Amino acid sequence: MTNRLALTLAILICIALLVDTALYGSEHLLFLGKKLFQLLDWLAFWR
Repeated sequence: MTNRLALTLAILICIALLVDTALYGSEHLLFLGKKLFQLLDWLAFWR
């Protein structure tokens, strides 16, 4: 992955999060963050 592609993806993800927060609020982002942390913990166990 090139630096340009990584930067483009990061910008798109940030824009998507900002739009999602503006339209729907931030409550579900906390839920998704908790689930992502659980997934990372589960993956670390299988490593």
